Amino acid sequence: MTLHLPVIDALPYNDHEIATLQAEIRALAAERNAVILAHNYQRAEVQDVAHFVGDSLGLSRKAAAATEDIIVFCGVHFMAETAKVLAPTKTVLLPDLEAGCSLADTITAEEVRGWRKQFPDYVAVGYVNTTAAVKAELDYCCTSGNVLEVIDAIPADKGILFLPDMFLGAHVRRMRPDRNVEVWMGECHVHAGIDIDTLQAARDANPGSEVLVHPECGCASRLLYRMADGDLPPEGIHIASTEGMINLTRELDADTFIVATETGIIHRMQQMAPEKRFVPADRAAECAYMKTITLVDVRDALRLNQFEIDVPTEVRERAKLAIDRMVALGA
Repeated sequence: MTLHLPVIDALPYNDHEIATLQAEIRALAAERNAVILAHNYQRAEVQDVAHFVGDSLGLSRKAAAATEDIIVFCGVHFMAETAKVLAPTKTVLLPDLEAGCSLADTITAEEVRGWRKQFPDYVAVGYVNTTAAVKAELDYCCTSGNVLEVIDAIPADKGILFLPDMFLGAHVRRMRPDRNVEVWMGECHVHAGIDIDTLQAARDANPGSEVLVHPECGCASRLLYRMADGDLPPEGIHIASTEGMINLTRELDADTFIVATETGIIHRMQQMAPEKRFVPADRAAECAYMKTITLVDVRDALRLNQFEIDVPTEVRERAKLAIDRMVALGA
């Protein structure tokens, strides 16, 4: 698959311009009775203007519980779709339609149906990074934060089709070796690019640091295998979801953390633990899709009611069954 990624612009905002735009956005949100949700990987200035910042699971729960008329979703397209499924009476706005997802693009609803025909008695579990049409073909959705809770909720004698992320699927197989799990061979281009050599170079440059690794990363499976084989000490290495990573920065005593996921999360980490130091495992680990949304886009979404996301009723109702199971499971 050839990716056509948006360009990440280094926007020429100064501090005064950022503050002015943020004040305008807050005023528009109050005027229009809107809530702004932002993913951990968004631009720092966009995170700072949001009412809630979090991972896919946390933001799904916020969307489901929203009392406002409008949800402005600063994330990517599948996230806005999920918000619409969970809050069908709300207006859901995605500030930039270029905010797609390389992982979601690795599987279609038709491919899910074909896979299920090959394994008719298996339970289909899909990572939340999928389109609403794909979710409509699933039994369960999950995130990296509750994937093991989802697997454990399925009867032990049932086989599982896990899609679309092969690295998270490998993590499931490693953590639940007694389960029969078939894994779709999809990947996030950003996480797949974070390799173990790059991570080790960051460790060598920062001795004594704690290492936080998202299970989507290309290095995660190799780390787990090397730790299991005994040739890599497990001390100081933590495989965790984005929210799990953030919690660990507050729970652990270390003053330096190496962070193996999209670099946007470091902004929130610095806010949560300002006395600590955070080093990206790979400084190039930036998602161009996540970075498409700017403060101007958020303002214009509120000003112009753009761009509204809708999901066909039949797809929405079927997708909601799998999403509701995701939202109900895990912390």
